Amino acid sequence: MLFTPIAHRTFAICLLALTATAPLQAQTHPSPQDDRPSLYLQTGVAREDTQALAIGATLPWNGWQKEWWGGMVRGHWDMYASQWHADGTAGRVHTTVLGISPTLRWRPDAGHSAWFVEGGLGANYGKPRFVTLSKAFSTRFNFASHIAVGFNHGAQHQHEWQLRVQHSSNGGLKKPNPGQNFLQLRYARHF
Repeated sequence: MLFTPIAHRTFAICLLALTATAPLQAQTHPSPQDDRPSLYLQTGVAREDTQALAIGATLPWNGWQKEWWGGMVRGHWDMYASQWHADGTAGRVHTTVLGISPTLRWRPDAGHSAWFVEGGLGANYGKPRFVTLSKAFSTRFNFASHIAVGFNHGAQHQHEWQLRVQHSSNGGLKKPNPGQNFLQLRYARHF
């Protein structure tokens, strides 16, 4: 089984929230919020009943953009603090994870679409080391990569939703390297 019943419910609620606001995105926006910072909340689930909650911020690379494939690529820094929860040998384990990731975001329609895709590769540090009933990270320092699809809405296009897949592992620096894959939902508010 990929996810436990609790994870299924969390994912279903997140997916419902994402699809409920999708009809608001029928029009394109003349000014996406990629050039403004944001604060966000994020939830995620993984195998073995692992759950994650995160708060974070994005800071845009103002003045940097590239036209590509009929759209516009812009970049930002993504900084976050997260709590990973899972079953351990002595009960529930909690690992605090701090991370930063340079991220590239592409919007179609010369950058004016409400929809976007993005990807990033960064680093994170978890304390204590993530050890559960089924896996043990060998390092506190790990790499984190993600891909996401999302959209903006609201009168000022200030609301943002993302559905993300994130992988965290030490990149083979030390064995064992089990890694962790999360399915995540993020809500961000641009200012």
